[in-house]
Amino acid sequence: MPGPAHPRMAPVAENASVTQLELFFDLVIVFAFTMVTDFAAHETTAVNLLRALLILAMLWWAWIGYSWLGNVVKADEGIGRVAMFVAMGAVFLIALTIPESFHDLPGGWYGPLVFVIAYLVVRFVHLSVFWLASAHDAQLRRQVIRWAAGSLSVASVLLVTGALAHTTLQLGLWLAALVWDMGWTFFAGNEWRLYSASHFAERYGLIVIIALGESIVSIGVGVAGLPISWSIAVGSLLGLAVAGLLWWAYFDVAALVVEHAMHEAGGERRIQIARNCYTFWHFPMIAGIVAMALGLKKVLSYVGGAQGHSLSDELHGIPLFALYGGVIAYLVALAGFRHYATGKVLVPRLVASVLLLASIPVATNLPALAALGVLCAVLLAVIVFEVVRYAQPRDLIRHGQL
Repeated sequence: MPGPAHPRMAPVAENASVTQLELFFDLVIVFAFTMVTDFAAHETTAVNLLRALLILAMLWWAWIGYSWLGNVVKADEGIGRVAMFVAMGAVFLIALTIPESFHDLPGGWYGPLVFVIAYLVVRFVHLSVFWLASAHDAQLRRQVIRWAAGSLSVASVLLVTGALAHTTLQLGLWLAALVWDMGWTFFAGNEWRLYSASHFAERYGLIVIIALGESIVSIGVGVAGLPISWSIAVGSLLGLAVAGLLWWAYFDVAALVVEHAMHEAGGERRIQIARNCYTFWHFPMIAGIVAMALGLKKVLSYVGGAQGHSLSDELHGIPLFALYGGVIAYLVALAGFRHYATGKVLVPRLVASVLLLASIPVATNLPALAALGVLCAVLLAVIVFEVVRYAQPRDLIRHGQL
């Protein structure tokens, strides 16, 4: 296995696990996800929701670079460790600047430009370490040059220009930068290195767990300072159950099957599974969790009687679409995740997505707590069906007999 030739870099072993420093980095990223949820909740309009989704996608795109880098260079050794801490600081500044990423607040630095500069620091630190790691690896060096030449060069100009523009133009330029960045990465080739499939799969599994944990935090935030009551207890437990069922949907079988497929694949096919299943299909999962967190936060504030709401109030508009749409995006992304790696379609997940979509008009006329109950019931039904219907193959997969 070729490894980084730089004396202050350590290559990643095939049986490597996620380091504690990578987990620390991920916690900072998820703090930024939390700030995105707050940003979306502050102004529940379609435009603001699009802004929040764009910021979340930029954070995701910054994070995935370090998931690939951490599979080539040990994150907690030498230059890798220094790079992680520098990137961590920049991500923290991004998170703090999210509230004024589109509307600069009076006093202090110009928020949108600080946001972009911090984001570009994260990206260029990642590129610099990859450049050093590829010093004696001609294939990886070609891939890094090809990717950086078309991706960061164009995206950087669009991002900086957007930060200095007015709001509508800013949104358009930042969106164009992200679409270009993602598109170029998809078509820039398959000559990346992936030394440890288990490390890579574990890293993405952990970010899903931490993001689900953020949704639990949203439940607590929604009822913070309110006296405990039966409605708050039931709503909180239903929210926890929804998060737990989403955990089950990912980790019970799907994550194991795709990780196995990536282990078995070689050459370009392994890179394609890593890129498409994890880098791309995981984003709708994370976006779905963040959207669901926004919906849960609103539900719990309703059932707790915050801001003049009552238990009989309906959840409608963007909070309802965030709650149901987030879960739908998660389920569809899980289906795509598994289908690309194995060719199998998770029909029950897609049926559940259609049922949830069809339930939105009904949920609009239900009290918020009842709408959450319907969501939980559909998820529970699909999980129970899969456990019973696919009992034998599930048992074989979970006990390592693929």
